[in-house]
Formats: sequence, structure tokens, C-alpha cells
Amino acid sequence: MKQYQLIVFDWDGTLMDSTGHIVSCMRQAINKLELAPLADETISHIIGLGLHEAVQTLYPAGNAALWSSLADCYRQTWLSSPEETPLFDNARDLLNSLAEQDILLGVATGKSRRGLDKVLKATGLGDMFVATRCADECHSKPHPQMLMELMDYTGTTASETIMVGDTEFDLLMAKNAGAHGLGITHGAHDEAKLAACEPQAIVHDLFQVQHWLTHSANKF
Repeated sequence: MKQYQLIVFDWDGTLMDSTGHIVSCMRQAINKLELAPLADETISHIIGLGLHEAVQTLYPAGNAALWSSLADCYRQTWLSSPEETPLFDNARDLLNSLAEQDILLGVATGKSRRGLDKVLKATGLGDMFVATRCADECHSKPHPQMLMELMDYTGTTASETIMVGDTEFDLLMAKNAGAHGLGITHGAHDEAKLAACEPQAIVHDLFQVQHWLTHSANKF
């Protein structure tokens, strides 16, 4: 694990089991606006993108007014909904273990700053991360800006940095930044989609993330 001085985590679908909640809030927003319904799988595939990129992907034939309305409706639905999304098993222990080894931790997420601050406060994990970046502060994934800014802030190089995420957007962002990627399958995208991005490895839960970082990371 010594190879990695900075480990950056995606949030939704990686540290927090929030895929179902996000899909539900988006479905509610779509229904409120009386838009053509979409399958849950279709909605889940946009998780990881910034909100404006996500709604454009869902309704590519729409216009700016429709995209803005859907983004606003989703945001209001999500912010007003009770927090019912737990962290994945081993999330706290993994982060604590890494922090105790003086490894720098970051978050790069498709959430807005307001959304990320909400869940960091709810979970009490805000102090675990030296820096975080959100989609309303940077280009949306898979653009490398979020990861590049985190590396610049921490003074780490691409070879010292790994991005842990559950979507192709996370892994392609890492690739575009010249950093390493570690895919995890318990979120929004399936193993085949993650494998196409050529990460260092693919694991299935946060226990396996911890095991891989401890026993396999130095092989790369």
C-alpha cells in the first residue's frame, strides 16, 4: 500500500449505498414533470456524472429548459428527502485504517457541494478527508479536473494516486489523469463496464478494497 500516498473515493455507490435512493429521487422528479418514464437501470447508469450532464444524458432530445427543470426538481427532491442511505459495510473501518497509516484520503463525486456536505455531516466522516471535489466545482467525470486538483492540493503524483469507484466515469477519470483506478461492483455499473476501463483490479466490496490495498497494491 505504500505506493499510494493519496486514495480518492467516489461517494455514491462506493462508500454509501445510495444508488437506490438516487434512482428513486430521480424517478419522482421525472414523474412530477410528467416526462417519459425511464427504467431504473437507465437512471442508475448516469450516477457519477454531474447533475446537468446526467439529465442531458437521460433526455438527450430535450432542451435547456427541460434539463434545468429536471435538475432543479431532482435536487429539491433529494435535499428534502430523509437520509435513508447507509454506508457500505467496512466503510468506516477502511477509512480509519488508511488514515492511521498516514495515507491522504479524498473524495471526488458527482454530487454538488451542498449534497456532499449534507452526507459528510450526516455520517460524521468529514474530518477523514484532506480535500474533496464536487461536480459543481469542476468539470464532470470523466474529465480529470477533480482528480488533478486533489493531486495538486496534496502534492502527490499520478503514480502515487488511486481512484476507487463503482462507475466507468470514476475509472476513466483516473485514466485521464494518469492515475490508477480500482473498480468496485456493489454500486451502479456492472463488472464488464468497469473492466473495459482497464483498472488495476476489480473488487466486490469494501472488505476486498482493504485486502487489495494491503496485499496487492505494491505489485503495480
